[in-house]
Amino acid sequence: MNDTLKTIFDRRSIRSFIAERKIEPEKLELIIKAALAAPSAGNAQPWKFYILDSVELKQQAVAAAYGQSFIAQAPVLIVVCADLQIATTAYGYRGDSLYAYQDTAAAVQNILLAAKSLGLETCWIGAFDENVVARKILRLPKHLRPVAMIPIGYSDEVGKPRPKRPRDEVIEWRS
Repeated sequence: MNDTLKTIFDRRSIRSFIAERKIEPEKLELIIKAALAAPSAGNAQPWKFYILDSVELKQQAVAAAYGQSFIAQAPVLIVVCADLQIATTAYGYRGDSLYAYQDTAAAVQNILLAAKSLGLETCWIGAFDENVVARKILRLPKHLRPVAMIPIGYSDEVGKPRPKRPRDEVIEWRS
């Protein structure tokens, strides 16, 4: 099995981080570079990434994420936002209602896989009060919508594989 497939199959959502162990700047730079390499509809790149490393901002993110305290343990928290203005300008309603979210999801997946390939752990968090994140923590303009928060760091936790739906429920061949 090649390294890419191993990274995909080994990645888990980890909720325990070693707070004192900082992420090397060159690793964080590669993770961001991977996010920016994600595909996007028409190459519009309707995203914005906020990198939070202050204790205060991460604590506010914990509150916005309904008390998911492990967020504050991670040395870095990336908030991925969809830029609805860019998406709408490029594709109208479909850009605003679909492509912006597909594109940011591709960027999030690249972040998760890049981090794992560099020996770091992550968790894709979608459960948060986006108004608190958008208006109180980041003070975003209205055209930016937070769609994911990703704590990143080193961990001693080893994630276990989660059950997946049977293939015959999710795959159907048509000819």
